Amino acid sequence: MRDLKNTGFNDRLSAQKDAKQALLARFKPKPTVQDPEFEKLAEKRAAEKEAIRQQHELAKAELRREKAEKDAARLAAEMAAQEEVDAAKRAARKERKQLTKEEQKAARDARYAARKARKR
Repeated sequence: MRDLKNTGFNDRLSAQKDAKQALLARFKPKPTVQDPEFEKLAEKRAAEKEAIRQQHELAKAELRREKAEKDAARLAAEMAAQEEVDAAKRAARKERKQLTKEEQKAARDARYAARKARKR
């Protein structure tokens, strides 16, 4: 029962080598048959992606423009409000100065009248 198939050591080694190569050949990538329409489909997909990208860019640009307009309007409103506040402050300051000038004139007139009264 030792040697039923009449195989020697070298025969077994070559059989083992062949089996190992067959096993490795199963894992090797097989050449694929490429669809003739593959290039056209890839170009079509690329064109669609580019169109979508451009639409997104336009939408983003529109959002940026709207935001810039809102910011400009807000800044203009803030500047107008600040101008109103400044104008009110200037008017109050002018009024205070006018009052002080009138008070100064009244004080000067009072001193003048007092001096005249002392001389008499």
